[in-house]
Amino acid sequence: MIIRHLTGCGCSRRDFLRKGLYGVGVAAGLPVLLERTTAALTAQALAGTSIEAHRERILVVVELSGGNDGLNTVVPTGDDEYYRVRPNLGIPATTAIPIADGFGFHPSLVGFERLYKDGLMGVVHGCGYDNPSLSHFSSMGYWHTGVPNGGEPLGWLGRVADGVYDHDAQGNIIVNIGTRQSLAVRARNHQPLVFNDPRSFRRVGSDTEKQAIEGLRPASLDNPALEFLAATATNAVESSQFVREAAAGYSTPVDYGIGGLSPQLRRVAALINAEMPTRLYYVSYQGNSFDTHVHQADPHARLLAYTADAVRGFVEDLKRIGRASDVAIMMFTEFGRRVEENASLGTDHGTATPMFVIGAGVKGGLYGRHPSLTDLDDGNLKMTTDFRRVYATMIAEWLGFSDTESILKGSFEPLGLFA
Repeated sequence: MIIRHLTGCGCSRRDFLRKGLYGVGVAAGLPVLLERTTAALTAQALAGTSIEAHRERILVVVELSGGNDGLNTVVPTGDDEYYRVRPNLGIPATTAIPIADGFGFHPSLVGFERLYKDGLMGVVHGCGYDNPSLSHFSSMGYWHTGVPNGGEPLGWLGRVADGVYDHDAQGNIIVNIGTRQSLAVRARNHQPLVFNDPRSFRRVGSDTEKQAIEGLRPASLDNPALEFLAATATNAVESSQFVREAAAGYSTPVDYGIGGLSPQLRRVAALINAEMPTRLYYVSYQGNSFDTHVHQADPHARLLAYTADAVRGFVEDLKRIGRASDVAIMMFTEFGRRVEENASLGTDHGTATPMFVIGAGVKGGLYGRHPSLTDLDDGNLKMTTDFRRVYATMIAEWLGFSDTESILKGSFEPLGLFA
């Protein structure tokens, strides 16, 4: 497929940015008819889809929405207190998958077992932040922005894109696979490509709006703003076509399991195989699936199995297409659960929780200190690793951008997770 690179009108996109003619800003100087179409185009596709001659590292961020129970994911099998406060939900040491002295995976995480034992997975204990929120909305916002209690309008991955990649030279740097755009990928200069089902991913709008956009091209020759909008519209068509064709044409014998993350990660593999120039992918387990207040045992086991199978399949598929060494995966959730099980055989909103980093370049093992189960903050674990240290690790050690302080708005020491 031939991909046209977005051509300008004698001035760069940076010139348009300085003049406020970007994204929604374009609509401000155009007829009202175009406003919704402009916003849709900007959210769905921007900047060209030309293929770079060389491959660079890719970061895939996986969100487990709802607050995954970290204590039943990475089980402290050597801690008697765990079994005392979880007499019903505690995972027996005899059934947990042993990974290190005193710790094991939930037995449903068979997909993670081989990744860990092959040295491809780092597990970071006790991730969180000071003065934690137990609200899904607030806490997820803090993880998305990387600035807890800070009111930051841009996402941490969006700021990575702005800080690392030249938006004049590189487009479609961010792909967000989901039903709506995550705050994590909101950037100043890079608009993410957002879609869920590639089959229905196309430029949107009424017939009247589409006709108006098509009519821009002849009228835009002497109007930089209209030329920019027309070029963006053209790119939206080409980007969505590229995504649809890459997904439709991708076939793999690798089993990703069912449900959960499997379709999203399979789509990421398809785009990587098609050499999409994207460097930052964002996928999430949709809905508050991990919010397990009631009768947690069975649904949590299924959720973990679906997640591990999908991630394992993705890693195997990357190896099959020869891209395993180019990709790292970081997985997080907005908070863990309380230490003690509740009366409904579930767990309530908590605080610190493990994070996972997976890839061929990872130095596998356990990182950080597991929180105490007896020295608690009102029944919740005390954070032992600021989650932004994991972000700094991915930015500096994996993506190779040393100025993590400007992106994370603070100094956070990387963990030494990568060889």
